[in-house]
Amino acid sequence: MLSLSASRLRDRDIFSTDGVLTDLQETKDALVRASDLPLSILIVGGGRSRFYTNGILDADNGCRLESSTGRVATRDIVQFVPMKEVLAGGQTSVAQALLEEIPGQFLTYMRNKDIIPSAVNIAQTSASYASIY
Repeated sequence: MLSLSASRLRDRDIFSTDGVLTDLQETKDALVRASDLPLSILIVGGGRSRFYTNGILDADNGCRLESSTGRVATRDIVQFVPMKEVLAGGQTSVAQALLEEIPGQFLTYMRNKDIIPSAVNIAQTSASYASIY
């Protein structure tokens, strides 16, 4: 069982699941609330279980999650990777498959919050870097 509470999420929480979500709607509700946070959730499906319900949480099909109140997630924050399929495919590592969507999730968060990076002075950055080493 995977259970999430958006009010209790921290920057390095780890959730484990046996492959079966018994509280799917509660989990969707928490993920929709958490979609406003600077957060990505990575789920690795291990073992022989069928992870159909975990795949629902990953909005790779273009349909964002919807809560029981009808609120739609601000953005996709879940990356679900069934380890068995990644290992069988042989093209990529589990880590690479997990991290694949993080840059896009980060950029979507920044755009949604209208956060624009400040200009970086390359010469100053290089000098600062050189002084460290």
